[in-house]
Amino acid sequence: MVFKKLLGAMGVGGPSVDTVLANPSTYPGAPLTGQVNVTGGTQQADIEHITLALVTRMEVEGGGGDYQATGDFYRLTVAGPTRLFPGQQLAIPFRIEMPWETPITTAYGQPLRGMVMGVRTEVSIARALDKGDLDPVYVHPLPIQQKILDAFGQLGFRFKSADIEVGQIYGVHQTLPFYQEIEYWPAPQYAHSINELELTFVTSPHSVEVVLEFDKRGGLFHSGQDTYGRYSVSHHDADTTDWRSVVDGWVRQAVDHRKSRPSHGGGHGAYGAPGYPPPPPPGYGHGAPAYGHGGHGGHGGGYGHHGHYRQGGHGSGMGGAILGAVGGLAAGYVIGEAVEEVFEDWGGDD
Repeated sequence: MVFKKLLGAMGVGGPSVDTVLANPSTYPGAPLTGQVNVTGGTQQADIEHITLALVTRMEVEGGGGDYQATGDFYRLTVAGPTRLFPGQQLAIPFRIEMPWETPITTAYGQPLRGMVMGVRTEVSIARALDKGDLDPVYVHPLPIQQKILDAFGQLGFRFKSADIEVGQIYGVHQTLPFYQEIEYWPAPQYAHSINELELTFVTSPHSVEVVLEFDKRGGLFHSGQDTYGRYSVSHHDADTTDWRSVVDGWVRQAVDHRKSRPSHGGGHGAYGAPGYPPPPPPGYGHGAPAYGHGGHGGHGGGYGHHGHYRQGGHGSGMGGAILGAVGGLAAGYVIGEAVEEVFEDWGGDD
């Protein structure tokens, strides 16, 4: 996208900037590459810096309730002080290493409703900062994440929506100040016990922390309550584990256990299809797990009932959205508004 004015710092005849992504599709932990094309205007300009920022929309819990905000979670300065002469053209290549905890925004070739993300180009001239336009970025699931999402779909869980909550998950190491919530409607066989299920991935180079929150229905002699499960799974186990059985075991534990006690937990999306990114880079997931090892299903923090399992998010914990049935979201996947349309609403400052 191109923007011509720099907050009036240069006025008419100022430079133009166009950021071009080599491929807007990527994965957590994978690179996002491209170049920033700068063209001088009719007069000389002294650029102080050009910075790229990964921007997303978040839910923030405030004193008066929850509200939405946009903010950046990764910044990369691609150019320092630069004198740009009239008509001069610069091509500045860049490489953004996507944080491993980057939320996924796309699955099965479709955007997740509620998720928006982009790269914003910021140019500073004469201490005036123009945040410019946003170029959409599509973050696809890693193989281990895809397998777990597939398993929920195979079991009959239906995608509801997804969002990002500002805050920390109790007992889980996070490098970003937020976490993603993916929410499902319950599968028919669990609808009598569960109102909804919420899923969070906290990913590292070696493993994924899978955090589940179940909103359980009340009964004649007991009230409904939230139940939580936490498991660490290895990237290595993506193709060697029966994830449908493992995930079904996690859900059954939540349904059957009403008292807090420790326990252990036990098709790819169309990678390569038009618009999809290349397979994850070689070497991802190699090495010893950072948070424990998964084996076949991973070690879990068990199930329990926690009043403040998630800190800084919604009072009830995860309140977002999840993926639909495998094999084409044909069995309940809900496609959200186009990312480009959402970006148009982000035209102003934060």
